[in-house]
Amino acid sequence: MNKKLKVLLSGGGTGGHIFPAIAIADEIRKRFPDTEFLFIGANGKMEMEKVPQAGYKIEGIDIAGIDRGNMLSNLGLPFKILKSLSRSKKIIKNFAPDFAVGTGGFASGPALYEASKMGIPIFIQEQNAHAGVTNKILSKKAKAVFTAYPKVEGFPSEKIKFLGNPIRENIITGMTETALAKEKMGLSKDKLTILSVGGSLGSRTLNNAWRSHLNELVNKDYQLIWQTGKLDYQDILEETKDTERRNIHINEFIKDMETAYSAADIIVSRAGAIAISELAVAKKPVLLVPFPFAAEDHQTKNAMNLVEKNAARMVKDSEMQEKFWNTLEEICSSESLRNEMSQNLEYFAKPNAAKEIVDEIFKTVKSTV
Repeated sequence: MNKKLKVLLSGGGTGGHIFPAIAIADEIRKRFPDTEFLFIGANGKMEMEKVPQAGYKIEGIDIAGIDRGNMLSNLGLPFKILKSLSRSKKIIKNFAPDFAVGTGGFASGPALYEASKMGIPIFIQEQNAHAGVTNKILSKKAKAVFTAYPKVEGFPSEKIKFLGNPIRENIITGMTETALAKEKMGLSKDKLTILSVGGSLGSRTLNNAWRSHLNELVNKDYQLIWQTGKLDYQDILEETKDTERRNIHINEFIKDMETAYSAADIIVSRAGAIAISELAVAKKPVLLVPFPFAAEDHQTKNAMNLVEKNAARMVKDSEMQEKFWNTLEEICSSESLRNEMSQNLEYFAKPNAAKEIVDEIFKTVKSTV
């Protein structure tokens, strides 16, 4: 490379948009340490904190999505959009990037739209099985759209490159043998072990399901690694103090997730895009319970992609009372089913996603950098 590379990235609102963008930036920085990076984010959103923590510079724009719960609050939205377009244009003109990468969220719309208008090559990374509104619009101008699923409705099929979601490096490198991980966590090596994860705040749906079925769990002599999240943790500790706790390991938050994944024989989880990408790399049989209020019900669509390939089972939030335990027991009771599900998950496992996405970007823009 004859000149210093400049890369613009934009994505935010949730960790699912932010962390893939950071992973792509990290991969580029590994190859070209002198690269200058600039993120564009939405003021007041979590990217304004998370991106600087990862060591990257970020500029904020005033943009928000449609508030469906309070339509009156949307009256100022057109002005916010115009303001954010103008601000993005100014930032991009001053920075003059070689290319731009968008991972979804409010801010990436104005940022990548203005970049494409200036003739800057743009690339999209979509985490979910259903295209987000911002990414759908931007895909028309994109050089390529990187996806975690082979078919994503709303994108031109010729632009789709099924390369997966970039995930945490420690999940890729830190997985160990199940027996060793159980030993590390102080668990019995001989007992079937279920890991339940509902995100950092936890999932009340999953927590209530376990509350209802602790007796069955104890009777079956299954082990449970139960991440409750912050909201229910103290209540669950109090409620279960008289329960046989030998096999029930209650955690507010699990920091060493690679060991927890490794120790599990079966995983129960929500169906967020990054969670599914990590679960696919972990290759453990999984029962998915999609969060029903995700935008455009994308978690259900994510889960269905795995269910259709017999790589997971799914229970809807509304059906937990009737179906949760029976569906879980179907997986627990059949080793051959668990083995089949693990093998089928391999189709979705993309541990080298960040590397392959960056390979594709440079293949396209190599003439200009």
